Amino acid sequence: MTSALTPNQRSEVFYPSSDGEPVAESYAHLCVLLATLEILRQYLVGQQATVLANQFLYYAQGFPKLRVAPDVMVIFNVAPGGRDNYKVWEEGEVPSVIFEMTSAGTKNHDQEFKKTLYEQLGVKEYWLFDPRGEWVQGQLRGYRLRQDSYELITDNRSEPLGLRLQVEGELISFYREDTGEKLLNPTEQAQALREAQQRIDAEALARQQAEQARQQAEQQVEQLKQRLRDMGINPDQLEQE
Repeated sequence: MTSALTPNQRSEVFYPSSDGEPVAESYAHLCVLLATLEILRQYLVGQQATVLANQFLYYAQGFPKLRVAPDVMVIFNVAPGGRDNYKVWEEGEVPSVIFEMTSAGTKNHDQEFKKTLYEQLGVKEYWLFDPRGEWVQGQLRGYRLRQDSYELITDNRSEPLGLRLQVEGELISFYREDTGEKLLNPTEQAQALREAQQRIDAEALARQQAEQARQQAEQQVEQLKQRLRDMGINPDQLEQE
């Protein structure tokens, strides 16, 4: 969408990056928002893509009130890294995938206004996640753009991301389609790191104990040889015999 404003007028338009509203409705919504952001951010490292969370998406140049703040959005074919806000006409790409962490209080806005808007903008996939299970059956619902309208996703697959989505408690888990490998969230990564360090420490301790046992065995052998020498017996000759 473009405006009829002159270039000078367009350059003077102010596009805020914040409205002072809370980032998320509840702690559960905040946790899944941050976990999803970090999982997808790490997954797309090295690609021409960015993942943004709770930042204004401006879709009509010259009209700063025409904006929406998706909870998490993934945009391909753009420079990696963060933005204070995202302007479609500057970047040249609309988001490919958008996640909204929904609730009973935002149901109508998420299911009607946002769904229609994202459909019209050409967002390839729109996912609704209800961490508290207030209104979405199974907590997770996705839509995929076919032609010009959204169709319900029935296999929990994200085609643009190449991932399979699965509900685990109040979080969305992501699995690689090609290998089935789970993408770990920050808490799981920290746990995996602790477990790996524990294994390293256990192996180091086992090696240390084995070395101590070897040294003790050598000392015992040497002590036995010394007793034989004290008795006038050459232990080296006994070994040869």
